[in-house]
Amino acid sequence: MRYRGRILDAQRGLTIAGLQPLKLAAKEGLALLNGTQVSTALALAGLFAIEKVFAAALITGAMSVDAMKGSDAPFDARIHAVRRQPGQIDVAAQLRSLLRGSRIRASHIDCDRVQDPYSLRCQPQVMGACLDLLRSAGATLLREANAVTDNPLVFAREDSVLSGGNFHAEPVAFAADQLAIAVAEMGSIAERRIALLVDTKMSGLPAYLVANSGVNSGFMVAQVTAAALASENKSLAHPASVDTIPTSANQEDHVSMATYAARRLLSMADNAAGIIAIELLAAAQGLDFHRPLRSSTTLEAVRGLLRRRVPTLKVDRYFAPDIAAARLLVTGDAMRKLVSPRLFA
Repeated sequence: MRYRGRILDAQRGLTIAGLQPLKLAAKEGLALLNGTQVSTALALAGLFAIEKVFAAALITGAMSVDAMKGSDAPFDARIHAVRRQPGQIDVAAQLRSLLRGSRIRASHIDCDRVQDPYSLRCQPQVMGACLDLLRSAGATLLREANAVTDNPLVFAREDSVLSGGNFHAEPVAFAADQLAIAVAEMGSIAERRIALLVDTKMSGLPAYLVANSGVNSGFMVAQVTAAALASENKSLAHPASVDTIPTSANQEDHVSMATYAARRLLSMADNAAGIIAIELLAAAQGLDFHRPLRSSTTLEAVRGLLRRRVPTLKVDRYFAPDIAAARLLVTGDAMRKLVSPRLFA
């Protein structure tokens, strides 16, 4: 048990809380572990980690738009209202809010660029679809966490014992598969934005986001790292629920594979957090090149959080500590607090 930030054994924790251990009666022990408890708990842990990555990815995506001197016109509410996809509408609103007041955007409001690459202008469509999956999976897992999934079930009032199949975790497996697809796509589109930022032909910024790129490699290998993490998540995103292996002499002849489906989510969230951390570093570096112009108040605040931990890259240095510091911002609470809490309601 956790008490005042310390982990204690259960007996000591109960003593501090003034509680006695629960003495299980007949069948109660089995009821605590015979259903979908493990797969549901793992899936919820994955969901909460992915929500933090999602929030951070909205912020870094907006930072990349400004670093690339992209347009906020694709986030116009009218575009998204006519499609009527709720996640898309909400993501577009969040991006408008994040970019509001940017002096970088104001500096090129009348530029002749017609369209930005998909990874910039299609963020509401992609991240909105991801948000819809997160919400759907969250609703399923909320119901499952409060469900009775034991077998057989005792209905004491009716003096009935019924053998059914509530232990079958197909709903959890489907929810976990949805989350896996969503987090893989979050990382995939973010990696493409990093690739744009390091490409001077696309970004207009110094090659690999560093001065004297012939001498310094800048963000080149960081983008390679992001690509590797995105590729790994694509493999992990293969649906687990389409697999089944019969057990128990074909009594258990169709299973959900929900525990594996859920267990991989934390690894996938960690991979995606690495990608978003690299985008945070790259986008902040891009914003630095636009000084004295400043981005929006919110995005400058995020840049400031990063710069207190990681200085601007001027010459090559060992980059792992920079990524680790940025990852802590992505997986912490500071960036999530900067997006609307209603996104995950």
